[in-house]
Amino acid sequence: MIIVSAVVDPILISLVLLAVSIIVVGLVLRKLKQPYIIAYILAGLLLGSDGLAIVTDQSLITSLGSFGLILLLFFIGMEICLPSLIANWRISIFGTLAQVIYSIGAVWLIGAALSWPFYRIVMLGFVISLSSTAVVVKLLQDRNETTTKIGQSVIAILLAQDIFVVPMLIILGYLTGEKPELSEMLLQLAGGVVLVVAMFFLIKKDKVKFPFHETIEQDRELQVFVAFALCFGFAIITAFFGLSAALGSFIAGILVSKAKSTAWVHESLHSFRVVFVALFFVSVGMLIDVQFLKENIILILQFVGLVFITNNLINAVVAKYFGQSWKNAIYVGAILAQIGEFSFILGMTGFTSGLITDFTYQLIVSIISISLILSPFWVAIMHKLTHN
Repeated sequence: MIIVSAVVDPILISLVLLAVSIIVVGLVLRKLKQPYIIAYILAGLLLGSDGLAIVTDQSLITSLGSFGLILLLFFIGMEICLPSLIANWRISIFGTLAQVIYSIGAVWLIGAALSWPFYRIVMLGFVISLSSTAVVVKLLQDRNETTTKIGQSVIAILLAQDIFVVPMLIILGYLTGEKPELSEMLLQLAGGVVLVVAMFFLIKKDKVKFPFHETIEQDRELQVFVAFALCFGFAIITAFFGLSAALGSFIAGILVSKAKSTAWVHESLHSFRVVFVALFFVSVGMLIDVQFLKENIILILQFVGLVFITNNLINAVVAKYFGQSWKNAIYVGAILAQIGEFSFILGMTGFTSGLITDFTYQLIVSIISISLILSPFWVAIMHKLTHN
């Protein structure tokens, strides 16, 4: 009698359990007419180290989830109207700058009363000024608003925010006394120049032809690898220059859209996008410290409410100044009211450099995570109030 012993990879078990959890929670939320984003985050919370501790390799889930953000921006690049995006450059650059300044000012009002040092006010102002690209883009896609005037303005702001993360990190470095290397700053500047040149090239070109495009369009197997190479290849280039990898994938998406024949790219990568975007939100759920959440739930919810109101107001004022009606401006503010994924990086930078305490860092992580979970509800409420 031959006994066969099978060893099952624990990562495979973790992924299957994640999928089952998402299906179960997703079906419940579908009945309640709520977006799948919440199911993904709750699945991460349920199976993470502070939940049932079934999925403990958070670094793996986070790494896979980061691919989701890259794929998300790649698809947006394919769907975006480039002339409309260029026309929104004022709201993207000056609007984002105003948003950051107003956010620091709002934090200063609280910090002055609590005698916070200047560096903490600046850092927390940076944290709340960034919206979530993943959440916002997913909400726009679910509502079919990606190509609308509101959608174009919001995406322009999100892209500018991704770029603004770099100078924010540099400023935090100066506040902690850790000045960035000149070579690093020059590399990032060179990356910015490359981005501008690439955008100028794409604006001038009516149509782009890929080498062997006729062969690729007939070969479905090759299409998957070509699409992957374009998306992640451009992401690697911008990451090399110290910029957001998602910006590179966005440029790749615009390049593909200029080729006019993009149906095969959508078909090749759509399933991958769904899986990796889900893993991104799962990783957010795994970041939540349940014990800390239970002990400080009232404080966290108070801050989340304050963040939604403050960010909604700031972004609404900015959108109104740049030509939106008050009705649409308030809706734009609601879409951008949550705190984004790059704020996790800013919070971690502040914690490791001693700008904030462990308690403040855990508070920041909890506020960001809860704001991401509640964001679809906030947007739905504000949309109902402004568009009924």
